[in-house]
Amino acid sequence: MPTDATRICRVFRLATAHPADVAPLQALIAAGTIDPRAIRAIFGKTEGNGCVNDFTRAYAVQALQAALAASLGCSTEEVGRRVAMVMSGGTEGGLSPHILVFTAESAPLPAGPAKRLAIGTAFTRDFLPEELGRMAQIEATAEAVAAAMRQAAIAGPEDVHYVQIKCPLLTGERIAAALARGRTVATTDTYKSMGYSRGASALGVALALQEVPRIALSDGAVCQRLDLWSGRASTSAGIELLNNEVIVLGNSAAWASEAVIAHGVMQDAIDLHAAIGALTEAGLRPNGQLTGTQREDLLAVLAKADPSTTGQIRGARNIMLDDSDINATRHARALVGGVLAAVAGRTDLFVSGGAEHQGPDGGGVIAAIARAPREG
Repeated sequence: MPTDATRICRVFRLATAHPADVAPLQALIAAGTIDPRAIRAIFGKTEGNGCVNDFTRAYAVQALQAALAASLGCSTEEVGRRVAMVMSGGTEGGLSPHILVFTAESAPLPAGPAKRLAIGTAFTRDFLPEELGRMAQIEATAEAVAAAMRQAAIAGPEDVHYVQIKCPLLTGERIAAALARGRTVATTDTYKSMGYSRGASALGVALALQEVPRIALSDGAVCQRLDLWSGRASTSAGIELLNNEVIVLGNSAAWASEAVIAHGVMQDAIDLHAAIGALTEAGLRPNGQLTGTQREDLLAVLAKADPSTTGQIRGARNIMLDDSDINATRHARALVGGVLAAVAGRTDLFVSGGAEHQGPDGGGVIAAIARAPREG
């Protein structure tokens, strides 16, 4: 991360042909468009199932780390320590596999009075299996969010618009290791463990951003107290890591980026008004579907999707929770992806499933990154 007082954050959206497709990123590095030393984070949507055995996420991380290690002349382990990588499995419906590359560099010009896009990253320690989905994960996550905010020079919680976290899950082996040491785990169901890890991570964001008081939090609140949530957290669980990787995106006067970020909270899966509100706050002001110029100015859409525990949307029954063939989260990603694509006019959207404590039941955060409105 540059140490200068003024910095710029750039966002590159790159289509991928398969989970290990690093050719678009390598091409921009070779052309000098992206300095690999400036890459702070990479988000990706991969065409896996988004469940415990979705190895497309680890496959994508492995490919990206190898490509960057070659460009930087370092080990893949070093890349892992310096670049936060969040791969989200599942591109159901019309969602397009892609990656979002975030860079941070020294700004050639002083920052202006307006707050612009800022990024900060932090990593927690590795968690023991018995800590996942519990207060230890909540508290460590809150500390990492605060550290990332300081790194990004984001003045306060009101300037944070999106916090992306990649968190671990429990496997049979990890559960057995904890039990062998006489410890208990939040759940022995490996799929449910993804929800517990996501939920605890989201509550850590809520704690750091003062959305939920510490006194309301406990081990028993995770995945039970659905009234406790963050309107800016997006968490994704994967088998490929043991710690939490935290990326905070907000606006800061210390940055001279060309872009800004705004967010809203979808109250349910078809809350189009929240999406329009986020796009409008980011300066795009849609009148129906975004126009060609507006679509180009829209650099990224980041959203959460999850079925409501009631099995209904605005009083109408759906079968997402009852479908034994297709996981409910996959249904939700496809539905929310379609709603957002209709207004964004594009399908390369980062829609992540599993929204425990990430917005109200059946809803979730919606964030938009766009080029700041042009003057004149």
